[in-house]
Amino acid sequence: MLLPQPMKHVRLLVLVEDLPQASLSLAETGSFHPDPRTPDEPRVSGQPGSDYRELYQEARARLEKIAKLVPVPDTPSIDEVRVVYHEELKAIGQQLRNRWAQVQRFEEELRRVDEQERLIREQEAALANFADLNIDLGALRTKTRFLDFYVGMVPRENVRKLQGSVTLAGHLLFEYLQRDDQTHVIIVGPPGEQESRLGTVLSSAGFQALPIPEGIERGSAAEKIDELTQRRAALAEERKALNDQLADWEREHRTVLLEARRTLLLAEPFVVLDPSIRSVGHLAVLAGWVPAKALPSLERRLAESLALPFDMEVREPLPEERRLVPTVPTRSRLLKPFDVLVKQYGIPEYGEIDPTPLFALTFLLMFGMMFGDVGHGAVIVLAAWYWRAKLKDFAWFGIAAGISSICFGLLFGSVFGYEDIPWLPAIWMAPLHDPILMLKVALVWGIAFIVLACLLGIYNRIVTGNLRGAILGPHGAVNLLFYLGFLAGGYGLATSGSFGWGPGLVVIGSLGVLAGYQWRHLTGPTGERALIVFIETLDTVIVYLSNTLSFLRVSAFSLNHAALAIAIFTLADMLGTFGTVLTLILGNLFILVLEGGIVMIQVMRLEYYEGFSRYFSGEGHAFAPIRLRGSSDSSQRIV
Repeated sequence: MLLPQPMKHVRLLVLVEDLPQASLSLAETGSFHPDPRTPDEPRVSGQPGSDYRELYQEARARLEKIAKLVPVPDTPSIDEVRVVYHEELKAIGQQLRNRWAQVQRFEEELRRVDEQERLIREQEAALANFADLNIDLGALRTKTRFLDFYVGMVPRENVRKLQGSVTLAGHLLFEYLQRDDQTHVIIVGPPGEQESRLGTVLSSAGFQALPIPEGIERGSAAEKIDELTQRRAALAEERKALNDQLADWEREHRTVLLEARRTLLLAEPFVVLDPSIRSVGHLAVLAGWVPAKALPSLERRLAESLALPFDMEVREPLPEERRLVPTVPTRSRLLKPFDVLVKQYGIPEYGEIDPTPLFALTFLLMFGMMFGDVGHGAVIVLAAWYWRAKLKDFAWFGIAAGISSICFGLLFGSVFGYEDIPWLPAIWMAPLHDPILMLKVALVWGIAFIVLACLLGIYNRIVTGNLRGAILGPHGAVNLLFYLGFLAGGYGLATSGSFGWGPGLVVIGSLGVLAGYQWRHLTGPTGERALIVFIETLDTVIVYLSNTLSFLRVSAFSLNHAALAIAIFTLADMLGTFGTVLTLILGNLFILVLEGGIVMIQVMRLEYYEGFSRYFSGEGHAFAPIRLRGSSDSSQRIV
């Protein structure tokens, strides 16, 4: 399960006439990942499916336009798998062109209704500013020979000041609406020399003009709002009538649209493969990657379906094309949610160890130890099960995390923070009974985790051909040798007070090798190179020390979980019966939500930064075979 599925490079030679059937057969098996590289032979440069692809894209574009107006399933069931030839695809395109010409009228009418409703909403929003003003709005829009009108908003604190200023300018100010911290006002006065002075006053007072909506000639705001409401109701009736007509049209043409969708799904494999197909004369070449165990079924399916002769060449991936080989994803349903989290970091390069099983195991162990409690774990399990329809695959992730929490809760003898319960004694011990031992366990766990991660990193580099990186690169063999020597010396220093000659020589020797390797790959003045080598070497020591101590958080959070529960119990004891019950409920919810979330984040951090950064490049790409969507054939699956 840790090792990737072996992949083979397949080069298929078929006659051009058989290309649609070959594409369909490859899609049925769900095991062919196209290789878009141009063939080595210069003569094989033609692209036989270009006109087919254009017909497909035109037909699909029209169907998608229709599907925006009427429901057309994306993947209707395909009961009969058959080849779609050029003539049928062209006919489907013509049918969809005719249907789109019919349905386009509904789209234009619905767009017109949408536009009119948008204008009504804008006018209603503008008229809301004049709702309390019972005068003819048309009169306010036009300046008369003897009067000017200014309608707008002013900050409430500036109204009195503005009133005095406009009075001096020979104008009158009327308030008609208060909204939040703004006052709606009308300013009326004679035109003339005072007009420019008034503009300066209005600007300094923060006056914002309110435009009166276009199209209003006469009438008050209330009258216009009633008129707009009636227009909106009429548009709603018009929309309903259009939708009813569209529904009738959809029922009449449903069979044609479904058949068009099925035809396009059957034609899709040839279109997807088209960039990978090259031809010369009547001979076509297509290449791709296939899991080794899927080769017999692939060859058998081609032999059954192709009427004309074909040739299939199979070889191992070459060292220089390893980065091009796709990685088959984890297929286990239990590991699928963990696989999603692994993909947030990247996809394993072909040949690398699949980190998903190890990630799942270590994640659950660390989460359980940091959040070990029978009661809280049971709540997580029940919540994940209750919301399984919404969580889907992640429901199992929550259930597994809850079960891990329950198991460690049994070891610690903790139920909703209560410990030393007579009917549920601790299988091992409560964390607070011996915190030093808990810290030692976390330290040993961290050391084992880092050593395993380094070993996996060394293996991954060897299998991907990076031998120098496996020995001298970051977290390579020399780094691991230093770390082991450092650990041995540290253990001796802690137990006997002496670092020891053996560990000391290992540490000095490995650091010297790393420093020499870095020195050789640096350029520049001697002093600068020496400083960089010194800093890099010191960084190696600090990184391994800090990374090891980082795992102390595994025990720290288990201690914190128990301490937080004690704090809640202490607070509950100070209150009456009702207060005690309420405090215990809210306190446990606080632990579940806040501490549970923090623990999840901390475990992810340890996995990503202390684990993946050492052995997982994340530079691969996933196996993505062509597939026949909608087929009920049992062979339609990803290997």
